Amino acid sequence: MPSFLRQATEKQEETIRLIQTLVECESPSSDPAATARLNDLLVEATKDLATPKIVKRSHLRLEFAGKKKAPQLLALGHSDTVWEHGTLKSMPFRRADGRLWGPGVLDMKAGIAFFLTAMRILREQDIPLPHPVVLLIVSDEEIGSPSSRDVTEAEARKSSHVLVLEPGTGLTGKLKTSRKGVGDYHLLVRGKAAHAGVDFSNGASAIIEAARQIERIAGLTNLGQGTTLNPGVIHGGTRTNVIAAEAQVDIDLRVTKLRHAAAIDKKLRALKPFDKRCTLEMKGGLNRPPMERTKAIAALFKTAQSLGRELEIEIEESSTGGGSDGNFTAALGIPTLDGIGAVGEGAHAPNESILIDRIPDRIALLTGLIPLTRQ
Repeated sequence: MPSFLRQATEKQEETIRLIQTLVECESPSSDPAATARLNDLLVEATKDLATPKIVKRSHLRLEFAGKKKAPQLLALGHSDTVWEHGTLKSMPFRRADGRLWGPGVLDMKAGIAFFLTAMRILREQDIPLPHPVVLLIVSDEEIGSPSSRDVTEAEARKSSHVLVLEPGTGLTGKLKTSRKGVGDYHLLVRGKAAHAGVDFSNGASAIIEAARQIERIAGLTNLGQGTTLNPGVIHGGTRTNVIAAEAQVDIDLRVTKLRHAAAIDKKLRALKPFDKRCTLEMKGGLNRPPMERTKAIAALFKTAQSLGRELEIEIEESSTGGGSDGNFTAALGIPTLDGIGAVGEGAHAPNESILIDRIPDRIALLTGLIPLTRQ
């Protein structure tokens, strides 16, 4: 491991150049051509290391040679960011105050660059891979992985374990051994339109009904078990002098356990209107299952912690309310270690940045984890 750290330190500037190249290729989720350009850059950067394959027209699969008879190691990344084209004008890639700054640098272009540097170190040190290694980079993670989920799950089923290149938690870079599941619900309320001045009593306000339902929905939050419901967006009505005929409430659900999601789903779909003249229709559901901390995930973390001690760094674990594609693989029972990418802060925010002095140890940690065999 100390030799991995030395080589990672020697390759720091090379890695930073790759990070800059990736960050300066803006790749919002909404633009398939942009994520395709990023894929092209990654194929070029790994042409001597990996065999590329484009899956479903937009997701990049890179396979690194290893013993074919063993289950593969799967690493997960995503090419898309939350930042729209032109963000570089106000948030240019830059190096200042011991950090690298720029849109997508933390979430998660640096993590992808770290993994590729780790693979290069293993090749240069002639360390054999006891299993094939696959890096899957999807193009729609930031919008819920609608196209890539089945691709990720299919790769996970062929894998002994999964490493997720999302950033670590906080400025200490804690690894993530559990994540909340994420649900997205939409309550459509239909009432009865009427003139607010001439025929008020004949109307049934969908807005008033929605407001009453919001109290019910928010009341399902249970902080003790980690279940939260946030009615975050409301729409409704046409004019102030018209009793609203329709209203919609968009709801974010977070759960720590899959069984909690099922219980909440049942309650949401059983909501009854206060005003019998109104009707309710609940759409949506859980789109990411929770990543629950299993014994296998705990064991994988302990391995990372042991490797960290060899690097003389403390590796800690954390739980987060946000979701990643690691939720999908963990829900299948595949040991999954998340948050193994860059250390920094400001994901999805103007201060997005990574700590330069944590680049070598994160690369070295990945380099040590990749050759490990998990059965």
